[in-house]
Amino acid sequence: MSKEQELYMNANKEIEKRKYRIDEDYYRLNYHLMPPVGFMNDPNGFINFKEEYHIFYQFNPFYPAGKKVYWGHYKSSDLINWQPMPIALCPSEWYETHGCYSGSAVSVDGKMTLMYTGNVKDENNNRETYQCLAHSSDGITFTKNENNPVICNQPKGYTRHFRDPKVWRHNDLWYMVLGAQTEALKGTALIYSSEDLKEWSMLGEAAGSNNKDLSFLGYMWECPNIFSVDGEDILMFCPQGVQAQGDLYNNIYQCGYLMGKLNYETGKLSYGEFIELDRGFEFYAPQITKDIKGRTLISGWMGLPEEEEAPTAEKGWLHCLTMMRELKIKERKLIQLPIEETKLLRKKEISYSQVIASDESVSFEGICGDSYELLCNISWEKTESFGIRLRCNSKLQEETLIYYSSREEKLVLDRNRSGMCKQGIRRCSIKNNGKLNLRIFMDKSSIEIFVNEGEEVFTSRIYPSKESQGIEFFSIGGEIDLDINFWQI
Repeated sequence: MSKEQELYMNANKEIEKRKYRIDEDYYRLNYHLMPPVGFMNDPNGFINFKEEYHIFYQFNPFYPAGKKVYWGHYKSSDLINWQPMPIALCPSEWYETHGCYSGSAVSVDGKMTLMYTGNVKDENNNRETYQCLAHSSDGITFTKNENNPVICNQPKGYTRHFRDPKVWRHNDLWYMVLGAQTEALKGTALIYSSEDLKEWSMLGEAAGSNNKDLSFLGYMWECPNIFSVDGEDILMFCPQGVQAQGDLYNNIYQCGYLMGKLNYETGKLSYGEFIELDRGFEFYAPQITKDIKGRTLISGWMGLPEEEEAPTAEKGWLHCLTMMRELKIKERKLIQLPIEETKLLRKKEISYSQVIASDESVSFEGICGDSYELLCNISWEKTESFGIRLRCNSKLQEETLIYYSSREEKLVLDRNRSGMCKQGIRRCSIKNNGKLNLRIFMDKSSIEIFVNEGEEVFTSRIYPSKESQGIEFFSIGGEIDLDINFWQI
């Protein structure tokens, strides 16, 4: 038996051994992608291949026993119903002994090609990084390139923090962006080009925190994506080491983007301001793909590096991916919308129109639960604040609170009483124009809130009690007019 066969066998044994107990966990999600067992983090290789969608993910089936990073795999024909597939990659070769780290997928001559970072650490924890290829005719079984790695370690002037290749085609060449760190400990994104995916030449830095106007963006940029939407080039990445600024950058690590134009000769991006992509507690390492419908799709990791405190960890699994979303541009800003196919999840609509809520909390028959879509159009003339208590239970003193302060013009997500999760508050500015649209997706232990047709998004994990399933609406210092649509999922 080869080392690769042994690694696959051991992982599959672990899945079968632990899966039954994990599936009984109340916090398992209904319509989000999760690991069958163990640890999931970055989505990888998101691609539309031979009329099917594939998404891979960083996967440690042995968690919490030790870090051994494989690539897990799902595929779907509709982005809603996902089929678990065999493990795609395992760390069997000398250039990946400590993990097949993040990367991307492209289609070449009818075959799917994965490009990923092989991670190696010695006994003193010194790191080596290798960029590697794997190929598949069916998108299921992969063979690693016999000439791996195609890039050995980092170029001069950079540290071994050099990873997460995202590959795309432009005109007659392949291009790749990699997350990197300069020797001066500044985060950056490096651009490479190639004719064949095997021989690569570095063009330069797309952007970096060694630039004065981006100096606040920390010591390392992870999981970069470069893509185009409506003629604009966008560099999306996850900077580490960013200090909080008021309501911005309040998580341990951030995710955001620069919009401008990429010079394909020099690899440099002309860009505007850095914009944070998500306002919630857990959103990281997104993957972007274009599908045959021409849409720009995104899915992210609903988690953060180095944050593993969750009740699911005691059950032997951790983390999930976000819903599939579509990216568009509105007023020089990316907006995120649930994909149209999400409506396929809806079951039995309940609606209420032109309902008034004032200083007392109100609830509505049939509008409650732990897995649903809630669409609210709220209007007002004068009120101090208003909001919604989700997953609430007065006896247990639990609630996940989303509310708007008219005076401060801020929308707030408060999970200080959301159960067994890390507490905290996140805010963002929303102009007070007398109207607010909230589209909320609850799924057992996750919440995603799309504000004003994707103008802002809050993504977070929550762990309330099973008994906490109430939904209440309230207004303080005035009244609000509500239109509500609700679907169980």
